Amino acid sequence: MARKQAKRRKPQKARKVALPSLPWRKLSAFLLAIAIIMLSYQFSAELLDKPIRAITIEGPFQRVSALQIEAAISDELASGFLSANLSAIQGMLVALPWIDQANVVRRWPGSLEISITEQIPAASWGESGLLNTRGELFVSAARHVPAELPRLSGPEGQYSIVATRYLDIREQLLPTGLVVRRVHVDARGAWEMTLANGIDIRLGRRDVGERIQLFLDVVANIISKRGAEIEFVDMRYSNGFTIGWKNDSRTPAHDSETAGSGLVAGIIE
Repeated sequence: MARKQAKRRKPQKARKVALPSLPWRKLSAFLLAIAIIMLSYQFSAELLDKPIRAITIEGPFQRVSALQIEAAISDELASGFLSANLSAIQGMLVALPWIDQANVVRRWPGSLEISITEQIPAASWGESGLLNTRGELFVSAARHVPAELPRLSGPEGQYSIVATRYLDIREQLLPTGLVVRRVHVDARGAWEMTLANGIDIRLGRRDVGERIQLFLDVVANIISKRGAEIEFVDMRYSNGFTIGWKNDSRTPAHDSETAGSGLVAGIIE
Protein backbone atom coordinates (compact mmCIF):
# COMPACT_ATOMS: atom_id res chain seq x y z
CA MET A 1 0.00 0.00 0.00
CA ALA A 2 1.52 3.22 -1.11
CA ARG A 3 2.31 5.75 1.57
CA LYS A 4 1.15 9.23 1.09
CA GLN A 5 3.95 11.66 1.39
CA ALA A 6 3.30 14.47 3.80
CA LYS A 7 3.23 17.76 2.12
CA ARG A 8 5.78 20.14 3.46
CA ARG A 9 4.57 23.62 4.06
CA LYS A 10 6.63 26.27 2.50
CA PRO A 11 8.05 28.71 5.07
CA GLN A 12 6.25 32.02 4.98
CA LYS A 13 8.28 35.00 4.10
CA ALA A 14 8.61 37.73 6.82
CA ARG A 15 6.59 40.78 6.03
CA LYS A 16 8.33 44.08 6.14
CA VAL A 17 6.45 46.96 7.84
CA ALA A 18 7.34 50.29 6.38
CA LEU A 19 7.56 53.06 9.01
CA PRO A 20 6.38 56.48 7.99
CA SER A 21 9.29 58.65 7.08
CA LEU A 22 9.68 61.82 9.09
CA PRO A 23 10.19 65.10 7.28
CA TRP A 24 13.58 65.61 8.88
CA ARG A 25 14.47 68.49 6.66
CA LYS A 26 11.29 70.40 7.47
CA LEU A 27 11.59 69.58 11.17
CA SER A 28 15.18 70.73 11.26
CA ALA A 29 14.26 73.95 9.53
CA PHE A 30 11.42 74.54 12.00
CA LEU A 31 13.67 73.96 15.04
CA LEU A 32 16.30 76.21 13.56
CA ALA A 33 13.72 78.97 13.09
CA ILE A 34 12.59 78.64 16.71
CA ALA A 35 16.17 78.84 17.92
CA ILE A 36 16.81 81.94 15.83
CA ILE A 37 13.64 83.60 17.19
CA MET A 38 14.61 82.84 20.79
CA LEU A 39 18.11 84.13 20.30
CA SER A 40 16.80 87.24 18.59
CA TYR A 41 14.34 87.86 21.43
CA GLN A 42 17.05 87.43 24.05
CA PHE A 43 19.41 89.68 22.14
CA SER A 44 16.69 92.31 21.69
CA ALA A 45 15.70 92.15 25.38
CA GLU A 46 19.30 92.60 26.47
CA LEU A 47 19.71 95.42 24.00
CA LEU A 48 16.54 97.21 25.17
CA ASP A 49 16.94 96.47 28.90
CA LYS A 50 18.76 99.67 29.62
CA PRO A 51 19.10 101.25 33.06
CA ILE A 52 16.08 103.17 34.37
CA ARG A 53 16.84 106.78 33.65
CA ALA A 54 14.00 108.53 35.49
CA ILE A 55 10.98 107.95 37.71
CA THR A 56 7.86 110.09 37.89
CA ILE A 57 5.93 110.10 41.17
CA GLU A 58 2.38 111.46 41.42
CA GLY A 59 0.40 111.84 44.63
CA PRO A 60 -0.81 114.25 47.31
CA PHE A 61 2.37 113.85 49.46
CA GLN A 62 0.91 115.05 52.75
CA ARG A 63 2.42 112.27 54.85
CA VAL A 64 4.93 110.62 52.47
CA SER A 65 7.65 112.37 50.47
CA ALA A 66 9.06 111.52 47.07
CA LEU A 67 12.46 110.95 48.69
CA GLN A 68 10.98 108.28 51.00
CA ILE A 69 9.42 106.52 48.05
CA GLU A 70 12.62 106.56 46.02
CA ALA A 71 14.65 105.29 48.98
CA ALA A 72 12.21 102.41 49.58
CA ILE A 73 12.56 101.07 46.02
CA SER A 74 16.18 102.03 45.30
CA ASP A 75 17.40 98.42 45.16
CA GLU A 76 14.81 97.46 42.58
CA LEU A 77 15.54 100.56 40.53
CA ALA A 78 19.03 99.18 39.96
CA SER A 79 17.48 96.62 37.60
CA GLY A 80 17.02 97.36 33.93
CA PHE A 81 13.96 98.96 32.35
CA LEU A 82 12.52 95.60 31.26
CA SER A 83 13.82 93.42 34.08
CA ALA A 84 12.51 95.61 36.91
CA ASN A 85 9.84 93.72 38.88
CA LEU A 86 6.85 96.07 38.95
CA SER A 87 4.87 93.86 41.36
CA ALA A 88 7.77 93.88 43.81
CA ILE A 89 8.05 97.66 43.56
CA GLN A 90 4.33 98.03 44.19
CA GLY A 91 4.56 95.76 47.24
CA MET A 92 7.44 97.80 48.67
CA LEU A 93 5.44 100.99 48.30
CA VAL A 94 2.25 99.67 49.87
CA ALA A 95 4.33 98.42 52.82
CA LEU A 96 5.15 102.03 53.74
CA PRO A 97 2.96 103.18 56.68
CA TRP A 98 0.99 106.00 55.06
CA ILE A 99 0.57 104.58 51.54
CA ASP A 100 -2.79 102.99 50.82
CA GLN A 101 -2.45 102.16 47.10
CA ALA A 102 0.33 102.30 44.52
CA ASN A 103 0.42 101.81 40.77
CA VAL A 104 3.64 101.35 38.78
CA VAL A 105 3.90 101.34 34.97
CA ARG A 106 6.75 101.48 32.43
CA ARG A 107 7.05 104.48 30.13
CA TRP A 108 9.18 104.03 27.03
CA PRO A 109 12.04 104.40 26.57
CA GLY A 110 13.47 104.23 30.10
CA SER A 111 11.31 105.62 32.89
CA LEU A 112 8.82 104.40 35.49
CA GLU A 113 5.62 106.20 36.39
CA ILE A 114 4.40 105.78 39.98
CA SER A 115 1.07 107.02 41.31
CA ILE A 116 0.41 107.02 45.05
CA THR A 117 -2.77 107.20 47.16
CA GLU A 118 -2.21 107.99 50.82
CA GLN A 119 -4.14 106.58 53.75
CA ILE A 120 -6.98 108.72 55.11
CA PRO A 121 -7.28 108.45 58.91
CA ALA A 122 -10.91 108.07 60.01
CA ALA A 123 -10.36 107.45 63.73
CA SER A 124 -7.67 106.83 66.32
CA TRP A 125 -7.21 103.52 68.10
CA GLY A 126 -5.98 103.47 71.68
CA GLU A 127 -3.21 105.89 72.51
CA SER A 128 -1.48 106.26 69.16
CA GLY A 129 -3.00 103.93 66.55
CA LEU A 130 -4.71 105.17 63.40
CA LEU A 131 -7.57 103.51 61.50
CA ASN A 132 -8.43 104.20 57.87
CA THR A 133 -11.88 104.56 56.31
CA ARG A 134 -12.17 100.76 56.00
CA GLY A 135 -11.50 100.23 59.70
CA GLU A 136 -7.96 98.93 59.14
CA LEU A 137 -5.14 99.73 61.54
CA PHE A 138 -2.45 101.19 59.27
CA VAL A 139 -0.29 102.90 61.92
CA SER A 140 0.07 101.38 65.38
CA ALA A 141 2.28 104.07 66.92
CA ALA A 142 1.77 107.44 65.26
CA ARG A 143 3.95 110.34 66.36
CA HIS A 144 1.00 112.69 66.18
CA VAL A 145 -2.70 111.83 66.42
CA PRO A 146 -4.98 114.59 65.08
CA ALA A 147 -7.14 115.89 67.91
CA GLU A 148 -10.23 116.06 65.71
CA LEU A 149 -10.31 112.30 65.08
CA PRO A 150 -12.90 110.16 66.90
CA ARG A 151 -11.36 108.05 69.67
CA LEU A 152 -11.88 104.29 69.54
CA SER A 153 -10.50 101.91 72.14
CA GLY A 154 -10.94 98.37 73.34
CA PRO A 155 -9.20 95.07 74.04
CA GLU A 156 -6.11 94.30 71.98
CA GLY A 157 -6.86 92.94 68.53
CA GLN A 158 -10.51 94.06 68.44
CA TYR A 159 -9.99 97.28 66.49
CA SER A 160 -11.70 95.85 63.42
CA ILE A 161 -14.91 94.99 65.34
CA VAL A 162 -15.02 98.35 67.10
CA ALA A 163 -14.21 100.30 63.92
CA THR A 164 -16.82 98.48 61.83
CA ARG A 165 -19.55 99.22 64.38
CA TYR A 166 -18.43 102.84 64.72
CA LEU A 167 -18.47 103.42 60.95
CA ASP A 168 -21.96 101.91 60.70
CA ILE A 169 -23.31 104.11 63.54
CA ARG A 170 -21.66 107.21 62.09
CA GLU A 171 -23.28 106.62 58.71
CA GLN A 172 -26.76 106.14 60.16
CA LEU A 173 -26.50 109.19 62.41
CA LEU A 174 -25.76 111.58 59.53
CA PRO A 175 -29.44 112.53 58.93
CA THR A 176 -29.86 113.45 62.63
CA GLY A 177 -26.82 115.72 62.75
CA LEU A 178 -25.36 113.78 65.68
CA VAL A 179 -21.67 112.84 65.69
CA VAL A 180 -19.98 110.05 67.64
CA ARG A 181 -16.89 111.33 69.39
CA ARG A 182 -15.76 108.24 71.30
CA VAL A 183 -16.42 104.49 71.35
CA HIS A 184 -14.97 102.34 74.10
CA VAL A 185 -15.19 98.63 74.90
CA ASP A 186 -13.88 97.61 78.32
CA ALA A 187 -12.20 94.35 79.29
CA ARG A 188 -15.57 92.78 80.17
CA GLY A 189 -16.96 93.59 76.73
CA ALA A 190 -19.25 96.46 77.81
CA TRP A 191 -19.78 99.13 75.13
CA GLU A 192 -20.05 102.85 75.69
CA MET A 193 -19.96 105.79 73.33
CA THR A 194 -19.89 109.57 73.70
CA LEU A 195 -21.43 112.01 71.25
CA ALA A 196 -19.79 115.26 70.18
CA ASN A 197 -22.27 117.17 72.38
CA GLY A 198 -20.95 115.30 75.44
CA ILE A 199 -23.84 112.87 75.96
CA ASP A 200 -22.75 109.42 77.10
CA ILE A 201 -24.58 106.40 75.66
CA ARG A 202 -24.25 103.28 77.83
CA LEU A 203 -24.86 100.07 75.88
CA GLY A 204 -23.56 97.32 78.15
CA ARG A 205 -22.41 93.82 77.20
CA ARG A 206 -25.57 92.05 76.05
CA ASP A 207 -27.66 92.53 72.94
CA VAL A 208 -25.41 95.39 71.86
CA GLY A 209 -26.60 95.27 68.25
CA GLU A 210 -30.28 95.49 69.27
CA ARG A 211 -29.59 98.31 71.71
CA ILE A 212 -27.70 100.29 69.10
CA GLN A 213 -30.59 99.86 66.68
CA LEU A 214 -33.04 101.10 69.35
CA PHE A 215 -30.79 104.08 69.94
CA LEU A 216 -30.71 104.85 66.21
CA ASP A 217 -34.46 104.37 65.71
CA VAL A 218 -35.77 106.22 68.79
CA VAL A 219 -33.24 107.83 71.12
CA ALA A 220 -31.26 109.67 68.44
CA ASN A 221 -34.38 111.63 67.49
CA ILE A 222 -34.96 112.67 71.11
CA ILE A 223 -31.34 113.77 71.50
CA SER A 224 -31.38 115.74 68.26
CA LYS A 225 -34.30 117.80 69.63
CA ARG A 226 -33.40 118.06 73.32
CA GLY A 227 -29.69 117.30 73.49
CA ALA A 228 -28.90 120.36 75.60
CA GLU A 229 -31.01 118.95 78.44
CA ILE A 230 -29.54 115.42 78.44
CA GLU A 231 -26.48 114.22 80.33
CA PHE A 232 -26.52 110.49 79.48
CA VAL A 233 -28.67 107.70 78.11
CA ASP A 234 -28.66 104.21 79.62
CA MET A 235 -29.66 101.54 77.06
CA ARG A 236 -29.01 98.59 79.37
CA TYR A 237 -32.63 97.50 79.61
CA SER A 238 -34.55 94.68 77.96
CA ASN A 239 -37.48 96.84 76.82
CA GLY A 240 -36.36 100.45 76.93
CA PHE A 241 -33.89 103.00 78.23
CA THR A 242 -33.43 105.72 80.80
CA ILE A 243 -32.35 109.30 80.27
CA GLY A 244 -30.34 111.30 82.77
CA TRP A 245 -31.29 114.97 82.53
CA LYS A 246 -29.15 117.97 83.39
CA ASN A 247 -29.96 120.50 86.12
CA ASP A 248 -32.39 118.13 87.89
CA SER A 249 -34.89 118.54 85.09
CA ARG A 250 -38.07 116.56 85.68
CA THR A 251 -39.34 116.69 82.11
CA PRO A 252 -40.61 113.18 81.17
CA ALA A 253 -38.33 111.21 78.86
CA HIS A 254 -41.18 109.71 76.86
CA ASP A 255 -42.82 111.88 74.24
CA SER A 256 -44.22 111.46 70.73
CA GLU A 257 -41.20 109.41 69.68
CA THR A 258 -41.83 106.69 72.30
CA ALA A 259 -45.58 106.97 72.77
CA GLY A 260 -47.42 103.88 71.59
CA SER A 261 -44.19 101.94 70.91
CA GLY A 262 -44.33 99.77 74.00
CA LEU A 263 -40.96 101.08 75.17
CA VAL A 264 -40.20 102.11 78.73
CA ALA A 265 -38.41 105.46 78.99
CA GLY A 266 -37.39 106.40 82.51
CA ILE A 267 -36.17 109.49 84.27
CA ILE A 268 -33.06 109.67 86.46
CA GLU A 269 -33.03 112.76 88.62
